[in-house]
Amino acid sequence: MARGAWREGRPRPARPLRLRGRGRRRRARGRHGAAGRAAPAERGDGVNARLADHARGLVWGEGPRWHKGALWLSDTQGGRLWTDASGRWTGTAADPVSNGLWFLPDGRLVGALMRDRRVGVWTGTGWDTYADLSGLGVGPLGDMVGDAAGNLYVDDVAFDAAAGEPPAPGRIILVRPDGSAEVAAEGVEFPNGMALLDDGATLVVAETARQRLTAFTVGADRTLSAPRPYADIAALVGGAARPDGIWPARDGGVWVATTTGQAVAHVRDGALVTAVPTAPDFPVACCAADDGTLFVTLASTDGEPLFAALARRAVTTRVVTVAWDGGAP
Repeated sequence: MARGAWREGRPRPARPLRLRGRGRRRRARGRHGAAGRAAPAERGDGVNARLADHARGLVWGEGPRWHKGALWLSDTQGGRLWTDASGRWTGTAADPVSNGLWFLPDGRLVGALMRDRRVGVWTGTGWDTYADLSGLGVGPLGDMVGDAAGNLYVDDVAFDAAAGEPPAPGRIILVRPDGSAEVAAEGVEFPNGMALLDDGATLVVAETARQRLTAFTVGADRTLSAPRPYADIAALVGGAARPDGIWPARDGGVWVATTTGQAVAHVRDGALVTAVPTAPDFPVACCAADDGTLFVTLASTDGEPLFAALARRAVTTRVVTVAWDGGAP
């Protein structure tokens, strides 16, 4: 939920860092059910789920993306871009700091640069400009998703809470393959994770402030229209749930990291399919590998309320995989 509302840390020295790799499984226990199990049947299909550590040591992990056998993600508060592409977790100091990530059809990694209001192309040591959004964006940039043609959709959060700015409706910016950009949707309350469904015909965005997912129709010209409710996360998961990162599910639904809901929820057509408990940790973002393995970034505050801990940067994040009995839903 960082999405520019919280001050990111300055990058550490430029030498790469390494996170601790895969370790022993850590079982989650909390208000959503028994340790290591999904929610009760009345809240989903009741499949058993297990969380296994993939890496630890981040501050706030956003924008996880799987590409050619490797996981990539932004540490918005730690000022690093992380990947296990080399076979071990390595973090490179990245200034400016990225938030949402995506891979273009030609394989290049692009990042939504939170404070610079640019979309950058990763060079291996820094970001070159791909699209300058400073003339359109009014707040920090957040998550990002793209289609097979190379069009990108980028969150404009529209206000900076860390700077004392009052909440304001956000927007979604469309960046075309030639780098040109335009506002695709307005009035989105704290836009967060996005996913393209129905072969790119529908865009779903997490409206964190409204505690819901909202769907848009994607036109032939890639513009957005017909906003409508997709899922009421507060009603489905619990009143504390605030959706952050999302990812398409295999059945046409959506996986949702619900942060203060302390569960990763699978929703479809306005209904809850299942919920994987993560308490006492807070799920921030998620993505799937080619084989369907679900990766989730989980933030820990050692019992402190999430937003208070974020304000003090007293948060640590780990990456986990989610496994199910009988395969992924």
